[in-house]
Amino acid sequence: MSTPESRPDPVPDTAPADSEKADILARTVAAIDAGDLERGRQILRSEYPFDAVTKNSRRYTERQCLRVFYRDGFLDRYSGTKLVHPGALRTLSILLPDEFPAHPNWLMSQSHIAFWELFPTIDHLVPVTRGGADAEPNWVSTSMLRNSAKAHWTLAELGWNLAEPGDYRLWDGLSGWFVEYLKVHPELMADKYLARWFRATVEVRATLT
Repeated sequence: MSTPESRPDPVPDTAPADSEKADILARTVAAIDAGDLERGRQILRSEYPFDAVTKNSRRYTERQCLRVFYRDGFLDRYSGTKLVHPGALRTLSILLPDEFPAHPNWLMSQSHIAFWELFPTIDHLVPVTRGGADAEPNWVSTSMLRNSAKAHWTLAELGWNLAEPGDYRLWDGLSGWFVEYLKVHPELMADKYLARWFRATVEVRATLT
């Protein structure tokens, strides 16, 4: 029969509050200093357990992305700021390569910061590694910058709030401009990236009500 000192601590029903996490480590260190490594192990396992995070690489089609971007009104749901259609950004980099450069391999030293601040991406509101579904109800629009910053964390852990979606009829991320410009300048369709986003945008726009 275990003694009160050696009995494992009960596993908490919820994760510890941010204000408690440093204290948990402080008690772990105190147990180690007292020569009770096992007690320190029990404290961590029960109160602040290791939760392995695995990286899952996912790729979404342009149409899947656009459905979410239009649904969210081309707004970053983590900040509420406007985002810009990927095709529009690419078109600007072709027309103004010195003022708006875009490196094919995303070198930050050779690409305009807008490609991180304004380029829309899909993120999982509840990370898949934390039990979230890889399905459209769990997808939100955000910038590449905030997507990288959020990583596998929850909004609560980051202290972020979910912004309300926008209205694509008020801000469409310059997608309307992108489509009309390529209609007038079809030679730009030689760029396969632009051609894919053009076709996807035309198709998704046709389904909007």
